[in-house]
Amino acid sequence: MRKLLLSITVIVYVGFGGSCRNAAQLQGDSVDSLLKELVTLERSALDRWVKLDPEGYLSLMAPDVTYFDPTTETRIDGLQAMQKRLEPIKNLTLPFKDPRYEMIDPKVQRYGDVALLTFNLTNYGKVQDGSEVVLARWNSTEVYSRIDGKWKITHSHWSYIKPEVKQPGL
Repeated sequence: MRKLLLSITVIVYVGFGGSCRNAAQLQGDSVDSLLKELVTLERSALDRWVKLDPEGYLSLMAPDVTYFDPTTETRIDGLQAMQKRLEPIKNLTLPFKDPRYEMIDPKVQRYGDVALLTFNLTNYGKVQDGSEVVLARWNSTEVYSRIDGKWKITHSHWSYIKPEVKQPGL
């Protein structure tokens, strides 16, 4: 009886352990696939953004998108408000040459039809003497939601990495 009980315990343990590992592996594969998909979308938008073309991001945003960055005093609500906010960018001229960026350590967390993409971003450009300099370092949080079968940004938050915080009265 003891051997039978031990055998059943081993079978159950191995069976459930294998199922858990397979489920975790499938979940991991799914997360890896989603990470690649969202990073591809994000890079496509960034490739345009560094050339002062906001349409890459605007095309990814949901109608009810919300947005924060270090230059906003309040949250921006809705795609129309984002279009209005980003319209002036189209008329700017880059003050540097050869813009590029580095996306660092992207991570995705999925919760059903919502996925949170976080990463750091470093922007570079060549200044007048031809040397490349770091233009900005960012923390980025993009909340994507699956809407009509497509991933759309429903919330975007950008902040500077370790900004210089000035003390009051100093």
